Amino acid sequence: MTASLVVQTSFLGDMVLTTPLIALLAGEGPVDVLCTKAGRELLANNPAVRDIIVYDKRGADRGPGGFQRVARELRRRSYRTAYHAQGSVRSGALTFAAGIRDRVGFATSAGRLFYTTRIPPIDNVHHAARLLSLGTRDPARAAAESEIRPHLYPGIIERARVDEVLRQAAAGAQIVALAPGSVWATKRWPYYPELARELSRLGQVVIVGGDADRELALDIVGATKGQAIDTTGQLSLLASADLIGRAAVLVTNDSAPLHLASAMNTPTVAVFGPTVPEFGFGPLAAASRIAGNASLACRPCDKHGPQRCPLGHWRCMREITPDVVAALVRELTG
Repeated sequence: MTASLVVQTSFLGDMVLTTPLIALLAGEGPVDVLCTKAGRELLANNPAVRDIIVYDKRGADRGPGGFQRVARELRRRSYRTAYHAQGSVRSGALTFAAGIRDRVGFATSAGRLFYTTRIPPIDNVHHAARLLSLGTRDPARAAAESEIRPHLYPGIIERARVDEVLRQAAAGAQIVALAPGSVWATKRWPYYPELARELSRLGQVVIVGGDADRELALDIVGATKGQAIDTTGQLSLLASADLIGRAAVLVTNDSAPLHLASAMNTPTVAVFGPTVPEFGFGPLAAASRIAGNASLACRPCDKHGPQRCPLGHWRCMREITPDVVAALVRELTG
């Protein structure tokens, strides 16, 4: 049976939110995924994925030579349809060069000229629902909550690694996970150390994130007098998902850990500053709360979140106090 190809070479959160589309298509036949190396890690053990093709567009496959190599590989596999969950000109040109006859993507994407089917994107819905509409080819169809919640599949290796890093956790204490990082500087809520000091009374504070978040984690550990467990840079993406799945709650910025929590259905407090959930990237866990400063006329100011506040005051984050976020945590854990 000829397989379909899903193209997703964007941010990690986007890869997580593409898993409902992959699951939908897998009900019709085999599904392969073209993604980055980090995306491949997230898709490990996913029963809806037949095969993964890595497009290392900033590394080994950089430039025209890498483009041609990947296009040849896709052509060799003879896909009937490509679904562009990531809509760049490069990815559109890639599936066109690969000779995939049916190329589905959003009508507003940069690569739309390469698509044979252009789906109008839906406003005011979660991005997972927008992505799902590529598979249904019906933007008017309302997706059920169960259809758009993403899924990840940590395995034995990931679970064992999390067991190892949690050995120092207080016996019997519930896990309170914090994810203080973000690629975008203005999305990093500044009061995680103060929050961690307060939440240490509720359970074992554990910090999740990558190597780039280590300095933020050290501040949190210091604020808790060494009681918080720092796992930044120590866990794979799927192991981080497994740890979040064990938590009673996750407090996170508008960043990838939010979507890991959605996939693991972990209660989530999401702090939104320059961006808003209405963009379609809010939490999908069954229990969640949003912390945001709704009084500002300048918000939202950017699709992703700029590196610096355009007006210089950063009130969207500075005016969300630790007490407000701690109260939302207690609502979910009490």
